[in-house]
Amino acid sequence: MALGLLGFLALAGAILQYRLGPARSLVGPAQAIDGDSLRLLGEELRLEGIDAPEYRQSCTDRAGRQVACGREARRALQAMLAGGMASCEIGKIDRYGRGLARCRIGEADINARMVRDGHAVSYGAYRAEEEEARAAGRGLWALQFERPEAWRRAHPR
Repeated sequence: MALGLLGFLALAGAILQYRLGPARSLVGPAQAIDGDSLRLLGEELRLEGIDAPEYRQSCTDRAGRQVACGREARRALQAMLAGGMASCEIGKIDRYGRGLARCRIGEADINARMVRDGHAVSYGAYRAEEEEARAAGRGLWALQFERPEAWRRAHPR
């Protein structure tokens, strides 16, 4: 019976590891690729749980002017990354082979801050931060915008 239980636990652990991917950490200087992805120690990582406007995506302000909201999201992420060494916990791998990461600069949660500041929307996590940004009219919530997922469907590469 004990052997059966050990076998079951080993199998469950292997399945869990396969589904979650290899959990690991990277620490170092990082560069923003766009508003929800970065390069850290030569690896491209996607910020898990958020979705920022695509680099080429634009939004519209209240006066009807075009705003380069995708570029603004990238600038916001780069400004955060310039604040110190990024520390990223990588769990799963996305369909493009990028590590899905939750990153920090010191005690600041980069993923949460991008959503809270209105530079990204919730994408499976950070719903409270999105509600806070929306209520305060921060970033994207001061503009007319198409959610990044919808924009990508309408503008395939």
